[in-house]
Amino acid sequence: MARPRRASTRSPARERWEKEAREGLGPRAEGGRVPLLIGPPEDPGTTFLERIGFPGEMPYTRGIQPTMYRGRLWTFRQYSGFGSAAATNRRFRFLLKGGQTGLSVAFDLPTQNGYDSDHSRARGEVGRCGVPISSLGDMRTLLSGLALDRATVSMTINATAPILLALLVAVAEENGVPRSRLGGTVQNDILKEYVARGTYIYPPGPSMRLAVDLIEFATREMPQWNYISVSGYHMREAGATAAQEVGFTLSNAIAYVEAVRARGLSLDDFLPRLSFFFSGDRNFLEEIAKYRAARRLWAAVVTDRFGARTGRSKQLRFHTQTAGSSLTAQQPELNVIRTTLEALAAVLGGTQSLHTNALDEALGLPTESSARLALRTQQILAEESGVANTVDPLAGSYEVEYLTDRIESDAREYLHRIEEMGGALAAIDRGFYAAEIAREAYRVARARERSEEIVVGVNAFREGNPVFSFFPGEKGGGFERVSAEDERRQVAGLRTWRRRRDGGAVTDALQRLEAVSRGDENVLPSVLRAVVTGATLGEIADRWRSLFGEQGASRAF
Repeated sequence: MARPRRASTRSPARERWEKEAREGLGPRAEGGRVPLLIGPPEDPGTTFLERIGFPGEMPYTRGIQPTMYRGRLWTFRQYSGFGSAAATNRRFRFLLKGGQTGLSVAFDLPTQNGYDSDHSRARGEVGRCGVPISSLGDMRTLLSGLALDRATVSMTINATAPILLALLVAVAEENGVPRSRLGGTVQNDILKEYVARGTYIYPPGPSMRLAVDLIEFATREMPQWNYISVSGYHMREAGATAAQEVGFTLSNAIAYVEAVRARGLSLDDFLPRLSFFFSGDRNFLEEIAKYRAARRLWAAVVTDRFGARTGRSKQLRFHTQTAGSSLTAQQPELNVIRTTLEALAAVLGGTQSLHTNALDEALGLPTESSARLALRTQQILAEESGVANTVDPLAGSYEVEYLTDRIESDAREYLHRIEEMGGALAAIDRGFYAAEIAREAYRVARARERSEEIVVGVNAFREGNPVFSFFPGEKGGGFERVSAEDERRQVAGLRTWRRRRDGGAVTDALQRLEAVSRGDENVLPSVLRAVVTGATLGEIADRWRSLFGEQGASRAF
């Protein structure tokens, strides 16, 4: 087990300095999250090389590539989706023209929860927090004119991931891009939904079956596709600490690896395309250390527990999104500074792709101007800051190495506790994750109420908090709005889609899907057949609802 790095033997000079420092600080000398001063290890040379190694080599503390950003920059992947497929397509084109290098699709809540846009439960939510996708026609519009063989696509979708992946494959193949050439990621991480988001549909057992079916299908037929992105981001947004984010995320990843191994897939085929998704939060040095600790701990887990053999199997690849929970409606221009620091920490921590939040997201959907500024933030970090010129530039910092060791040790302890409970599914069922996260969220909320933890513009320095008025020339008075008319158009288009399709072919495809879902056969080929005939997302999800049942909110999940 990793241990926190100890300071060197205390010399008389060190004792004198610490005494004077503590006298000067008074009560503030106690209670900090890190020591006042962190010194070198007792054996600097040996410890340094053994614990952090070289970039691109075990234990991957310093990054998964020997040259990191000197060889290739991270992917600039701005998360977009709102209103309609057509509006989101226009935003994608705008961002690609401005220098974005990967697409990242946000879906609205009805799509995430398996409801078509005209379902009664979708009313008022269509297009609000993402793009509505109910049919193959919607996906065609979303991806119209985009070079799917060149731009990678990331889809943040979980319970309905098999359906959205099938729609993407169908559109790509209609446009002459075979599934084998599609590059990108689908989140497909259902476990964290039971902890921190709630957009699950079915009980955990069937949900895991669908997730592994997607992984198996993509392993065999989509060699450039990353078929799961295990997410700590949403747990961090709910209040998890850095160590909890790492520990809970890796524990969930272990559950997926076990499920894939039980399916009979080779782990050295599977692991190289398993990826992760972490939050970029405000504690600058702690966040840098978090990414380094996660890489090192995952390399140890897959080597020691699963016997991974190849270097790529041992590497933790991850996407980062700056913290939405750190954005404030008060003095929203300050969000640019917060996002810049969070993005810089992700870069210094070695992320493979990055989304930077827009300054107005605490108030509404990002405008074009704020989305451009968020993208330019990444470009300045890449092209002007100089931090991409050196691999792991903060390695050897006593503070960073101490924090890396501390987070790894605390996360490893969480892995041990979860394993004693019977693994991630059992721990989630017992409410362990949720209780740990809630306890930390309560602590932070109380600290902010008492102004023990300062949030600039919220509980301190509040004078002059303005009414948001940036970019007044843009439609909606400075905000991107989704209107009731947008929803009516989406619903009308969906009903036209149903009228024009071959109803008999759809019925036959859905019956075939249900028969396959009752057995052990992989469902993805049948899902793909159903969407090509014109079956909607809601119709496919409803077949699974009738077969698997729905997971209620009353259980510990």
